[in-house]
Amino acid sequence: MTLITDQDLRSRYRADLAQGVARFLEPRRPDCPWCGSHALEVRLTSPDLVQAKPGRFVLERCRDCGHVFQNPRLNEAGLDFYYRDFYDGLGAEAVERGFGMARRSYRRRAEMLRGHAVPRTWLDVGTGYGHFCRTAKEVWPRTRFTGLDRGESVMKARRRGWIGEAHRGSFPELVPDLAGRHDVVSMHHYLEHTTEPLRELDAAASVLDRGGHLLIELPDPECVFGRLLGRYWIPWFQPQHLHLIPFGNLERALAERGFSVVAVERRRADIGHDFAFAAWAALNRFGPRPSRPWKVGPPTAVDRARRVAALGLAGPALLSGLLLDATLRPLLPRHSNTYRVLALRT
Repeated sequence: MTLITDQDLRSRYRADLAQGVARFLEPRRPDCPWCGSHALEVRLTSPDLVQAKPGRFVLERCRDCGHVFQNPRLNEAGLDFYYRDFYDGLGAEAVERGFGMARRSYRRRAEMLRGHAVPRTWLDVGTGYGHFCRTAKEVWPRTRFTGLDRGESVMKARRRGWIGEAHRGSFPELVPDLAGRHDVVSMHHYLEHTTEPLRELDAAASVLDRGGHLLIELPDPECVFGRLLGRYWIPWFQPQHLHLIPFGNLERALAERGFSVVAVERRRADIGHDFAFAAWAALNRFGPRPSRPWKVGPPTAVDRARRVAALGLAGPALLSGLLLDATLRPLLPRHSNTYRVLALRT
């Protein structure tokens, strides 16, 4: 295996950025990708708050159907640039740590099938490193889990034994290999990352026979905290989230593809910590890591000072965020930052 040095990374990013970041975006589209309406309005603009890679991104909202989408959208080169060193490379360790801390959420996802089906073969689309499947096996020990993802992570999940079978590539393109083989398909925080979510739903409808179940979990763009916190509401997650789909839109799209929604979870799906995550995002924006290889120019004394200040403020800011979460969330019981849907293929 060839080791990639810091200098290699810096050289590659320097070459990527030499032509600017505008080339990473497609032309702005005039219509809603969900319903075709031209009644669009800017919902917010945001930098990359997590990695602090250069660029500024716009989320627009359709006034007719409520769909929120990145416009202009990242092209293939942009997806490669902004995903690089997030789920793999420099970011792999941190991402795996985060995935490993979500076992309670994974278990709740798996338990949603109780009373509706006893899964035999389960396809998890966008499985990443397979953390969900590992936990879901505790709930359904006789179920065979298959993982699908575009990245190398799915192969690692197979080597670990967390999934029984691995598929690497695009879900719609792999439909011929997967059709009729699974009675459950899940997409957890997957559709919002895809360029064409309706095509992904078409793929799920093609893979599942009648009586099969589709389990989807998504951030809820109608959550009140998204309005209160603006760009610092983590589920907006720019530039990686390309589509944010209101529940009503998803329900209608599922019905058009032969699915009937049999269960919905909101509070039980809620990830929580909106204000705490917002505090972290604001501090990371103020003082990002000076040594990041995509930073233009060498770290300066000001960069280091801002980072030290951000780290110094982290404790009080995160504590304040947690207190706000604990105080405000009970006052808004109907709002959650995530919703979960189980649909039956009829």
